Amino acid sequence: MADPWTAREAIDAVADPGSFTELVPPPRATEPDGPLGWPGYDESTARAAARTGERESVVCGSASVGGREAVLISFEFGFLGGSLGEPTGDLLEAAFTLARERRTPLVSLIATGGSRMQEGMRALTQLQRVTRQSALLRATGTPQIAVVRDPTTGGGWATLGAAADVVLALPGAQVGFAGSRVRPPGADPAAYTADGQFAAGQIDALVRPGELRTALADWLLLLSGPRGAGAPEPPGTIVGGPARAISGQEAVALARSPERPRAAAYLAAFFGGRIREISGDRCGGTDPGVRCGFGIHQGLTVAYVAQCGTATRPAGYRTATRLVSLADALGIPVITFIDTPGAANDAEAERSGAGPAIAGLFLAMATARVPLTTLLIGEGGSGGALAAAAPGNLWATPDSYFSVIAPEAAAAILKRAPDRNGETADQLRLRPHDLVELGIARGVVSVLPSV
Repeated sequence: MADPWTAREAIDAVADPGSFTELVPPPRATEPDGPLGWPGYDESTARAAARTGERESVVCGSASVGGREAVLISFEFGFLGGSLGEPTGDLLEAAFTLARERRTPLVSLIATGGSRMQEGMRALTQLQRVTRQSALLRATGTPQIAVVRDPTTGGGWATLGAAADVVLALPGAQVGFAGSRVRPPGADPAAYTADGQFAAGQIDALVRPGELRTALADWLLLLSGPRGAGAPEPPGTIVGGPARAISGQEAVALARSPERPRAAAYLAAFFGGRIREISGDRCGGTDPGVRCGFGIHQGLTVAYVAQCGTATRPAGYRTATRLVSLADALGIPVITFIDTPGAANDAEAERSGAGPAIAGLFLAMATARVPLTTLLIGEGGSGGALAAAAPGNLWATPDSYFSVIAPEAAAAILKRAPDRNGETADQLRLRPHDLVELGIARGVVSVLPSV
C-alpha cells in the first residue's frame, strides 16, 4: 500500500507538533444494529473501535500546518474501511462548520472505501450532506484542500476528494469512483491509481509522504495568506529588445524567435520561483502548453495563467478557467501571460470541445471580480490568445505581436501571394506600439535584467 498511515499518523505527518486539538463527536442516539437493523453491525463497529482506538472512521480537529491554522479531517481506513455512515456525517458537518465559523482552510486526509453498506441509503445520503457543507464553506471564500491517500474510492473520492479546490495525492494510491471489487472485468488498473488520475487531469500534484507537510504549508500560505487589492504590475521583458518593431513582419519574427524569453522565464522573474501549480481540467485532460497556479509576488499571493508558446488545447482553456474561477472565489488577483499562435484546430481539439472551452475562459475573465493583468510575451494568435487577456489591462513586450489572424493565414484568405505576407502584416497593425495606438494595449513594458 502507498499509505500505511492511521488517521492520527496522517495528522502527525502534516500538523505542527502538538498543535492538533480534536473535535469531540456530536452526541447521536443510535438504533440497534443501525438504521437497517443489519445483523451484527453493532458488533462490527465495536470490533473496529477496539482495533483502532477510534470512535468513528474519521478524526477531526484543528491544527497548525507550517504555522497556519487549518481544520483537519483524517480518515481511519481500519475502521470499517474508512466508510461513511451517519455518525461520520455528523463529524464531517461539525468540521465544516468549525472551518466556516473560523474562516479557516479545510484539509481532508482521505482514505475510504465509500459509503457504509450496513446503513444503506441513510449512509449514501451523507454525500449530499457533505456536499452541502462544502458549498457553504466555499461561499465564504475559504479554501479546501484534499490529500488523497490509499485507497480513496466511492463517494469519498467523488465529494471530499474530487470536489476540493486543490487535490494532492500520494503516488501509487488507489484512486477512483469504482473500488477494486466492483470494476468491470479486464479494466485497466492504471486508470484507478493516483498516477493515472494525475495524467488524466483529475489530480493537481503527486506528493511523496515525506514532502506532504511542506506542500500543504505552501498551499495554505498561497490560498489563505495575504493578497493584494489591486491589479498586479506586469513584469518587463527578460532581455533587451527594440521599443518599436520596424515592420509587422519583423514583429512576427521577433515573437517567433526561439531566442526570446518564454513563460518559464517570466514566471521566475515575477515570482522568484515561489510557486505551486494546479494541473488538469478535471474533465480528463491536461495541456503542458498552459501553466496555471499561485505564487508569492512581493509578499502577496497572485494567481497566474501562462501560455508556453504552443497552440492551446481545450484542456488548457478549461484548466485556465478553473484557475481564474478559483482565484476569483478566494479573492486572489490574477496575472496572465499570453504566448500562443492560437487555439489548437485539429480534429481532436474540436471533438474535445475547443469552442466551449474557449468560451468558458472568455466568460471567466469577463466576469471575474478580482483584479486581472495580462502581459503579451510572444505570439498573440487571434481569439485563442484573447480568451486569456484581461479586458482593459493588457500590456505587451517589445518582442510580441497580437493579431486577429496570423498574417500568413490572412494573406491566404485574401488570395495573396506569399511574397505579400509582409504587406499583410503591416496592414493588420499587429506590432506592440500599434496595439497601444489602437487602444488595445496600455503600454509596452520596460526591460528587466536577464535571469
